[in-house]
Amino acid sequence: MQRRDFLKAATALSAYALPISPLLAALDQRLMTTGEKVSFDYAWLKGFARHLSGQPHQDHEGELPDQLKSLSWDDYQAIGYRADHALWSNSDAPYTAQLFHLGRGFTTPVRIYQVSQGQAQELAYDPALFNFSNGDGDSVVDTDTLSERLGFAGFRLHHHQDPKRDIASFLGASYFRAVSQSMQYGMSARGLAIDTAGSEPEEFPDFTRFWLEQPEGEDKVIVYALLESESTTGAYRFDIRRDVEGVVMDVAATLYPRKTIERLGIAPLTSMYLVGENDRDVNYDWRPEIHDSDGLSIHTESGEWLWRPLVNPPQLRYNAYSATNVQGFGLAQRDHDFDHYQDDGVYYDRRPSVWVEPTEGWGEGSVDLVELPAKDETFDNIVAYWQPKTPVEAGQELRYAYRLSWYDLPPQQPSLSRCVATRTGLGGVVGQRREYFSWRFAVDFRGGPFPFDDASEVEVEPVIETSAGRIEITSARPLDAIQGYRAMFDVVPPDEGTEPINLRLYLRDSEGKPLSETWIYQWTPPPGDERELHNPDHL
Repeated sequence: MQRRDFLKAATALSAYALPISPLLAALDQRLMTTGEKVSFDYAWLKGFARHLSGQPHQDHEGELPDQLKSLSWDDYQAIGYRADHALWSNSDAPYTAQLFHLGRGFTTPVRIYQVSQGQAQELAYDPALFNFSNGDGDSVVDTDTLSERLGFAGFRLHHHQDPKRDIASFLGASYFRAVSQSMQYGMSARGLAIDTAGSEPEEFPDFTRFWLEQPEGEDKVIVYALLESESTTGAYRFDIRRDVEGVVMDVAATLYPRKTIERLGIAPLTSMYLVGENDRDVNYDWRPEIHDSDGLSIHTESGEWLWRPLVNPPQLRYNAYSATNVQGFGLAQRDHDFDHYQDDGVYYDRRPSVWVEPTEGWGEGSVDLVELPAKDETFDNIVAYWQPKTPVEAGQELRYAYRLSWYDLPPQQPSLSRCVATRTGLGGVVGQRREYFSWRFAVDFRGGPFPFDDASEVEVEPVIETSAGRIEITSARPLDAIQGYRAMFDVVPPDEGTEPINLRLYLRDSEGKPLSETWIYQWTPPPGDERELHNPDHL
């Protein structure tokens, strides 16, 4: 068959969005491995993903020379992309793209294509794209043995307003991240989460191919990605743009499960929480707080706003919050006060929040939060995602559309007062001997109706619920230092067990009108033999 016939077949199938045929599979193998141009669009990619879902999964991890696998951390960091070879660098495009080299922990080859005017062409590997010199001027890689079919590890995007610093990167499995206006990276997002904290081992799908397109005359980049794993394939489209607040990504995802999936995580966010004002068990580090995010925010279909402070738990915690047609959710870094972190190296006070906003109804499901114990800040121990209620079966086509906003604070905020701090410690009354164990919670709210024009005219009441034990010593009083209110209460656990206790709190006025978002928390009481009362000798 002549090349024009292959192109004609590809264009026809793409236009009608039909499932990919063996002919088109052959087209992929012939044209996209030779550097020739071929017609491409999102319909074609969906058809290709559907075709692959009917084939056995092929894992390409580790398919690279041993010398790249064995690179030390320093040697891998010494490999840098040459900016003068960046994609679109010789045009007036507002964005450029630079590629990541394979090696060390990035051992799954990724194929990357450039798209222009509906035509895709693979970017062949060339050592001339990279600088391999270490601090001594020696090359860390023998480039003579590397093939043009080597592939890449991923890519990063730069904007013309700040060409030296990247604004987004896609690197490793299906992980990607972006910056806010502070130009600081923080948490990551993923294409998909499969069986996170489930009964089956977690599966980490890979973005195995990317197609990069810089539309003419538009201030955005379009990234297409093919997702592959043992359980599913997927076709993704990311419309990425930078604005004054940070980076916004409009995402379209179409999934084709190969088999039943117990727990499917849509729009997963991955973060780190080691220690904060509410969770000070990591007392061996000199910094008072260490986290990429300090809470999970959820905007429900009914309009209620929930705020769940994060914790570094003693053991794995999994919570699912029912969220039919959720309006939005995200992991937020609400605290941007440098004094609370004292970190002048990685600047946790500058970490972006990430907000997920469905752009079409997602139906019944839940926002799931997974918290894992962590001993240092190099381990991402927080995962949040949306899980559909409908079972996921082989042969389905699942479509999701959503917007990711990488801002200092989420673009959607409660109109009511927001929780700005959660602190915990031993309960009881200062100056009085404690006869039993209790745990104190002090929750600060700011914004919305606070401060009142005349606080003396308004009565603020805390509404507190607990799943176990009893609540005592409750109060809500103005806190002038934050121009808001502080709610305080103690929880007395029901017994000496360590079963988690779920708490819920919001503030309302004397007429029952809510004044704040709803604070939710999960507290695990210490074992009975560790419940020190810390009574001084003089009491």
